[in-house]
Amino acid sequence: MLTIKLYFTMTIGYLRVSTGKQNPENQREEIRRFAEEKEMCISSWIMETASGKIPYRKRKLGRTLKRMKHGDVLIVSEISRLSRSLTEIMSIMGGCLEKGICIYTTKERYTFDNSINSKVLCFAFGLVAEIERNLISMRTREALAVKKAEGVRLGRRPGSTVKMQVIEANEPRIEAMLQNGVSVTKVCKRLGISRNTYYKYRKLQ
Repeated sequence: MLTIKLYFTMTIGYLRVSTGKQNPENQREEIRRFAEEKEMCISSWIMETASGKIPYRKRKLGRTLKRMKHGDVLIVSEISRLSRSLTEIMSIMGGCLEKGICIYTTKERYTFDNSINSKVLCFAFGLVAEIERNLISMRTREALAVKKAEGVRLGRRPGSTVKMQVIEANEPRIEAMLQNGVSVTKVCKRLGISRNTYYKYRKLQ
């Protein structure tokens, strides 16, 4: 007997506020107007109170993206609702593009799908994210140099190895593989790292 599984695409409105004192209704109204303009119907709303500095995997957003599939749509009022880190935003976008999930932002009017324009936009964001990483690295080196000049003994931070750098450099690729159902064991094997190293890295985030 032939069994046919039907999957109806979802359009999710994602709302995030940093504190309970903030009102998410402005975000909801912006997303609702945008959806009407695009003739979309919001399937469900995901609202959470959490700092954008918290890794998205530890928020409702991470769980939501994990269950979304090809053809689904995520709408946010602005790109900073996803994360405060450009590097993490790139990781989210990379994972969504890999899975065929479209992201819309209502304020900036960004569209992240599989189109050429979206890929160019992602490339631009990737450059900015790389600049951000380089600036952080530079500030870290400068801070360490100051501490060393002050006579502070510097030790190696746990996990600051070449393998950790491999994970950091491949964050978007790792996230895409995990969201596509690839196990942590297989991800580690492809990158040539151990599961122990991977989980140590996650604890440091």
